[in-house]
Amino acid sequence: MLDKNNPLLCDPVSGFCEIPAEQEDVSNPVRIASAQKFVRIIYFTDPICSSCWGIEPVLRKIKLAYGDWVEIEYYMGGLLPDWSYNSGGISKPSDVASHWDEVSKIYNMPIDGDVWLEDPLPSSYPPSIAFKAAQMQDKSKAIAFLRAIREMVFLEKKNITRWDHLAQAASRVGLDVVKLKDDYKNGANVLFQSDLDLAKAMGVRGFPSLFVIDLAGNQEFIYGVKPYQILENSIVKQYPNARAIDYDRHWESLFEKYPTLTTREFAELSDLPTAQSQDLLKELSNQNKLTEYVTKNGSLWQKPMA
Repeated sequence: MLDKNNPLLCDPVSGFCEIPAEQEDVSNPVRIASAQKFVRIIYFTDPICSSCWGIEPVLRKIKLAYGDWVEIEYYMGGLLPDWSYNSGGISKPSDVASHWDEVSKIYNMPIDGDVWLEDPLPSSYPPSIAFKAAQMQDKSKAIAFLRAIREMVFLEKKNITRWDHLAQAASRVGLDVVKLKDDYKNGANVLFQSDLDLAKAMGVRGFPSLFVIDLAGNQEFIYGVKPYQILENSIVKQYPNARAIDYDRHWESLFEKYPTLTTREFAELSDLPTAQSQDLLKELSNQNKLTEYVTKNGSLWQKPMA
């Protein structure tokens, strides 16, 4: 029986990856620098959080529909410091492999748990610190970098604590790899610790944790993988004048915005049923308009490299 306090064992009912710590009072909002948009979503996450991978379709749709009103700010929460955090819990990373395969089916997002059998990660801290280093260069590219390393660990079974994989992801999204390595070694760790301190101050006990905040500092707390409507309702509650943008749902437009999409993401963004989305994506692949990266638990689609 797997220990429920293991942060890598996400609760499929709540859609929440919980860290073994006491929850603090989230009713007392922490003041942080204000944004220029009407609503801020303070998002605490982790590169290897399977529930955070599960909420990606919803967050991507929020960005398209409410991007004029909403800014999503990414903070690292420190899901897995190491494997000695709980002496009475799980004894080896391989115990997580089957769990990742299970939650892949629940979230309908491709996850291959075999990374925990083939090249297990000792911690989620190195890729978290690398993300902070990426933010030091470019916040937009940092989000693309986070996406790239998640695809590596969830689909490609790559140990993203290894520098060669982090460097490959950085190069893929247009970051300066030399600068990234320097910032990774000098400065990014301080920013990562600041994220951990903020998470503690805001009572974060797991991921995904989202604080939807208006300009006056009023906030609503959303935890776990929730449907699009829940997050949309929270945004409108914080800023009633927010209106969803009628964005272009054609497949070419969606892949222009997001270079890689899972079947579930495409279905969420295009408002097509999953089965119809799968058929359309497969047909586009047969026409060489998309390429398919196949895993044992689903596919990732992208436009062919020019």
